[in-house]
Amino acid sequence: MGRDRSKSDLPTKVCPVCDLPFTWRKKWEKNWDEVKYCSERCRRRRSEAKE
Repeated sequence: MGRDRSKSDLPTKVCPVCDLPFTWRKKWEKNWDEVKYCSERCRRRRSEAKE
């Protein structure tokens, strides 16, 4: 009935726009490898990224 994993056990990435770490979310389950940005706001501001 409880959670199988704690939040600290989930994979993380660093957003190239804000340089903050973000954690895996259920809605990204099918395309986690393609997720680059932590939020829609950072995705829109991607031209400011240091990539």
